[in-house]
Amino acid sequence: MDEVEEAVSAAFREEWAQIVATLIRVTGDWDLAEECAQDAFAQALERWRRDGVPRRPGAWLTTTARNRALDVLRREAVGAAKQREAAMARDEGPYDPDRDGDDSGVADDRLRLIFTCCHPALPVEARVALTLRTLAGLTTPEIARAFLVPEATMAQRLVRAKRKIRNAGIPYRVPPAHLLPERTTGVLGVLYLLFNEGYTASGGTDLIRAGLCAEAVRLARLLARLMPDEPEVTGLLALLLLHDARRETRVDAAGDLVTLEDQDRTAWDRAEIDEGVTLLEGALRRGRPGPYQIQAAVAACHTTAATAADTDWADIAGLYGELQRFVPSAVVRLNRAVAVGMAEGAESGLALVAELEAEDELAGYHLLPATRADLLRRTGRTREAAQAYEQALESVENAAERRFLEKRLAQCRWTQPGGRGVATGPGGGCPHRERGSQRE
Repeated sequence: MDEVEEAVSAAFREEWAQIVATLIRVTGDWDLAEECAQDAFAQALERWRRDGVPRRPGAWLTTTARNRALDVLRREAVGAAKQREAAMARDEGPYDPDRDGDDSGVADDRLRLIFTCCHPALPVEARVALTLRTLAGLTTPEIARAFLVPEATMAQRLVRAKRKIRNAGIPYRVPPAHLLPERTTGVLGVLYLLFNEGYTASGGTDLIRAGLCAEAVRLARLLARLMPDEPEVTGLLALLLLHDARRETRVDAAGDLVTLEDQDRTAWDRAEIDEGVTLLEGALRRGRPGPYQIQAAVAACHTTAATAADTDWADIAGLYGELQRFVPSAVVRLNRAVAVGMAEGAESGLALVAELEAEDELAGYHLLPATRADLLRRTGRTREAAQAYEQALESVENAAERRFLEKRLAQCRWTQPGGRGVATGPGGGCPHRERGSQRE
């Protein structure tokens, strides 16, 4: 890759969302905005080799893309209203982000675009896909591969989402102040799910999809810069950073899962951990705790422990108890069962797991029997543990998780009466603790 290609690639990573967001505001046409943004990057490869890389690549790309969009609108004569809008936009002159703004008082098109993509009128799947397309710049085939659906299915999902925005008149703006708490929760939820899918893929051959993790972190950083006074926004970024710091150690060279207690802590990204802890402390000082801050505190307990044995499981169990007040879900209770089992003994954790099994809310969720299996294994009840691992294998879809469970099953069978091995120590770990966050 030569110098110009590197410059264009860097500009794409840094400027794509801003350029598309600006063009959507100017034209009101999502497809045209994406097409003209792509055209501007193609032109950059040619012109920057001839004229040199401009001092402000983002401004050059935005002006080029905007002019291209306005030319298309004029040629197609899509109506007097858009013609007037195009003429007004052209009068603005070269793009200047310092002059950007709307009646919300928030001077960033990207924030408006995030809130538009994540409008509650859209299905959750469409919100995630549209966010990846418009803010991350992923192609339709890339998004389809990420979510393991046919390209045609993803294309239709994106078309329906854009049509819904247009037909429902969903405004391209940050909502009024009294709606921000509700809308912000939706935006954070999309980024949360996006990272979770990248951190522990719901299916496929690989446990981790690093690209999805990176995009979720990048968008969370953007949101945190744009909304610095929202502690839950900061808390989400802290949560993602603290988990992302361990990402490279969660699989071995063969792509097999490595449990938290067996990971090489010296290989964790200390810079991400330090940043995550600092962000979390700043968010908590605001005195408005929420679910993302609490989950970040759990992650901090893990990443700041020098060794697995130093982990404060009692503190983690307490944090999950607090999280239940905000998110009263069975998945959170399952996480608490793991923590209680580690803090107070496996039998205490098994009692909580039994309660969840009796309620049947997590039927078909492979991490429920996997948790029971791990706790049983730790007590030496390997025959029962083997049965639980077999049950978990009936519903697991990710190949890496399947290999992990099969390995644990084989170990349990090996240590049963008549087997030839010895019981394993507490180094196995429940795969549920390897989730980037709770999968609701």
